[in-house]
Amino acid sequence: MQAARRQHKNAKSKPLIQSEEIRGKEGSLDNMLIHGDNKAAMKNLLEQGYGGKIQMIYIDPPFFSKADYDAVVKAGDKQIRHLAYEDKWSKGMSQYLKMMASRLYLMKELLADDGLIFLHLDWHVVHYAKVIMDEIFGEKHFVNEIIWQYKSGGSSKKHFSRKHDTILVYSKSTKYKFFPLEEKSYNRQYKPYRFKGVKEYKDDLGWYTMVNMKDVWSIDMVGRTSSERTGYATQKPEALIERMISCCTEEGDLCADFFCGSGTLPVVAGRMNRKFIGCDEGGLAIESSVSRLAQAGQSFRVFDMKKEPKPKLKVDVEILEEEIYGTDKTHLRIRLKSLRERQLHKTTDGKSLETALEVLEEDALQMVHAWSIDYDYQDGIHRPDVVFVRTKGELTLEHERIIGEKKPMCIKVVDIFGNVVFERME
Repeated sequence: MQAARRQHKNAKSKPLIQSEEIRGKEGSLDNMLIHGDNKAAMKNLLEQGYGGKIQMIYIDPPFFSKADYDAVVKAGDKQIRHLAYEDKWSKGMSQYLKMMASRLYLMKELLADDGLIFLHLDWHVVHYAKVIMDEIFGEKHFVNEIIWQYKSGGSSKKHFSRKHDTILVYSKSTKYKFFPLEEKSYNRQYKPYRFKGVKEYKDDLGWYTMVNMKDVWSIDMVGRTSSERTGYATQKPEALIERMISCCTEEGDLCADFFCGSGTLPVVAGRMNRKFIGCDEGGLAIESSVSRLAQAGQSFRVFDMKKEPKPKLKVDVEILEEEIYGTDKTHLRIRLKSLRERQLHKTTDGKSLETALEVLEEDALQMVHAWSIDYDYQDGIHRPDVVFVRTKGELTLEHERIIGEKKPMCIKVVDIFGNVVFERME
């Protein structure tokens, strides 16, 4: 444990470079998404003064399942599987636990003195994680072991069906924010007790009282037909995250998820008027988060810690200009004409590769997940005036605007795999 602590103290952090800024109808530009390694991102946040400032941390890291996880993305009426993240460890359990320990030390430094951290795992490794959490946060700072019970999942003839995950909850001190939540407790045989001083209620099932919530939570997973579903692997339900945020934060508090996946915590935190930080190394994860937050009308900034790679996309954009007679204004019409994928074989393979090639042949623009336009591009930061996200298979491909003085523009296009290209136009 001590070695992991020394390692992050001496490591050199990478800078946070702002790449995008979205101003929605509500929210705060204190909100941020970070594309990059979470260890480097957390070190950078500490250097910027975020130590002890985060009220609630939730993480849903890899489970040491020794498997790869796909996202199921849609192009037209076709489904394509794409690698979301890997959960394989060439050096085994020791490599995984070192990864987790070094990051949990950083999270402890970022966590507020009265904050809580929620670590979400399953049967593969949660028993080892409990020992590490006891070491880093202290046994006396253990708060809860929450069992999240669900119906979905596999079954076996060799063991009972594994239908739950475990969420370990720890504090940083003995004085932490906690707001007990309540739940229904049905009376025996659903009949009224009529105890003096006990409030009873009735619904379609029968009579019940309200009691402090227990540590076993039955919440449905994100089903195939759920409106929340993004197709991202192992996506967690918003109701689960909302319950955790509700019990330990107030409006204006800062919440963080350093394995944010498709952005469920940032989306829920923003909706509940909390500030948020989300971090992930995957491009698909970040772009899924950007789309969800933009659709929710949130304001936030995006930071990129990765070297700018050669774009895997090439887009053709048509811009038509028409001077408005008698004025100094111009009517602009911007339209996406086509898209070409580069290195597609590195993005997907097998049957999914064949399907992707078919879509590109039939209608390449079906591969576009979202695009946006910044009509006044400055400082290398994309600040879109309009954002278009494919919804229920439909995507707006053209936009018109009347402008005054002509300024540099930037058009961002994102494909269904999370690949991004910025087209800068003078």
